[in-house]
Amino acid sequence: MCGIIGVTARDRDVVPLVLEGLVRLEYRGYDSVGVAVNAGGSIIVRKGAGKIADVRVRVGLDRLSGSTAIGHTRWATHGPPTDGNAHPHIDCDGMVAVVHNGVIRNYASLREELSGRHRLRSETDTELIAHLIEEGLRRGLDPLEALARALARLEGSYALAILVAGEPDRIYFARMRSPLILGLGEGVNAVASDIPALLHITRRVVTLDDGEFGWISPDDVAVYKLGPGGSYTRVPQAEVASRLKTVEWSVEKASKGGYPHFMIKEIYEQPQALTDTYNGLLDDPNLGRAAGLVASAERLYVVGAGTSYHAGLVFSYYAARVSGVPPIPLIASEFKVYENSVGAGDVVVAVSQSGETYDTLEAVRSYKERGARVVGVTNVVGSALDRESHVTIYIRAGPEIGVAATKTFTSQIMALQLLALAAAAATGRMDPGEARAEARGLSRASSVIADAIRDSEPVAKLLATRERGWRSLYILGRGLGYPIAREGALKVKEIAYLHAEAYPAGESKHGPIALVEDGFPVFLVATSDSPEIAGNALEMAARGARVMVVKPRDMSLELPQAPNIAVLEVPGGGILMEPYALTPFFQLLAYYKAVQSGYDPDKPRNLAKTVTVE
Repeated sequence: MCGIIGVTARDRDVVPLVLEGLVRLEYRGYDSVGVAVNAGGSIIVRKGAGKIADVRVRVGLDRLSGSTAIGHTRWATHGPPTDGNAHPHIDCDGMVAVVHNGVIRNYASLREELSGRHRLRSETDTELIAHLIEEGLRRGLDPLEALARALARLEGSYALAILVAGEPDRIYFARMRSPLILGLGEGVNAVASDIPALLHITRRVVTLDDGEFGWISPDDVAVYKLGPGGSYTRVPQAEVASRLKTVEWSVEKASKGGYPHFMIKEIYEQPQALTDTYNGLLDDPNLGRAAGLVASAERLYVVGAGTSYHAGLVFSYYAARVSGVPPIPLIASEFKVYENSVGAGDVVVAVSQSGETYDTLEAVRSYKERGARVVGVTNVVGSALDRESHVTIYIRAGPEIGVAATKTFTSQIMALQLLALAAAAATGRMDPGEARAEARGLSRASSVIADAIRDSEPVAKLLATRERGWRSLYILGRGLGYPIAREGALKVKEIAYLHAEAYPAGESKHGPIALVEDGFPVFLVATSDSPEIAGNALEMAARGARVMVVKPRDMSLELPQAPNIAVLEVPGGGILMEPYALTPFFQLLAYYKAVQSGYDPDKPRNLAKTVTVE
């Protein structure tokens, strides 16, 4: 997730407007920043790695001026955060400048094709877009048609703002599966990733749909719909005008997308985050390299801390099930338990959202010293884990502002499922075509999680409001349901400050059930691999517990009609889809319980987003 903005105005310097917009977009990415100004016959670009406040001084962003400019604040997805990888990116002759939010899935094949004809200056997917447009212009196409032909070559997600030399008062734009909004003013028009970047320019906005592209000038806007092979048709102005809305939000509220907290916003961002993770990894050569390492492992260690450890447990479940490589999952801080067993031939899958988690890095470094090879799974390109790993898989979920992990957890699961399937093909346990088909089926995860959020929210909100007397609760699961239960309990503890204990449901009768009495809340995570969990629901209900079973809609589960047993049905779709169907309820329960109790869910007490000390 990155932030882009473009502004064009009549007889006015727009660079201050672009810089103010970038400051308001910095929550979308903060590892590099850049601005390009259309000077008529040429384009001037200044950019660099670092936060906006530092880069604007170092490279002189404030010294730029012009009536048409684009800007970008980056969250790295292809290539580390360096000056060269910062946006905007230009073509060979510096006649096209592009800023981009999203992930180009066919990046590797496009790069191989274009490297023979163009001078590539960066490691990014974005630069390839500039060169594709360049090729159209060289063939004599006008900029709009050159853009349409370039878009037809792209697979994945994008929101684009583009300058073309010789078009001094136009900004071209395009959207596919990444947010993009037009801001329409008087003698000034703009395009941006998000509403906060526009509010100092105009409050009149138009949201674009997937497959739409076009241009803005200071006094006009044209929107087109992309068709097959780069064909396109104009969207009637009346239809564009019908989408015009006036924003009444404050800047602070707008930065949260209208939501009261970043946590709930990020819960709702999960469909987009999963799309970006999927698009970024499906054809990523690093996925194949990582799978090769996993498939060759004599012993496979899976390490992580907190939520990342729970994602590792989910990976361990799938890896054992489909790849035939027995995983050894462990909490990173306990790495010394296996330290003397690790050697050459072993592989470590290390999971860390930030890539800076102290315990995880200690485990990685210790095991590397003993000859193990490392597959890193992280959200931050250029992080310490990225540098320590032999192969890195980037989840590309974008920045997560709330301390509690939500969208990064489900994006980690997506990345790790893809790794497990690729490893299954590499070991020969699955036919490569079958594994590829299963992987492509994960594209449904974004719609499954969107439906799960919709179905879960009213129930979570009702329970948080109605059940004010809770002091403790259980969340039980079997098989795949157990790591989901663990993550659910962690969310309730860290956000709502309520004691929540996760247990394997089969273990509940070996001690924990002694705490169950009339009215004690027990949640059960029902997954299609463990229909036996119905018996655990009956055990708890018989002792007076108030039981709620969260289950996939397509899972048959025989439960009696009883006043103290409730069932929440969420979308189904099989064992690969169930983490996305079952996780949101517990995220929402924790969130609404915290809000109902008067706590700030974005800043839970005693916790930090990244634990970088022992």
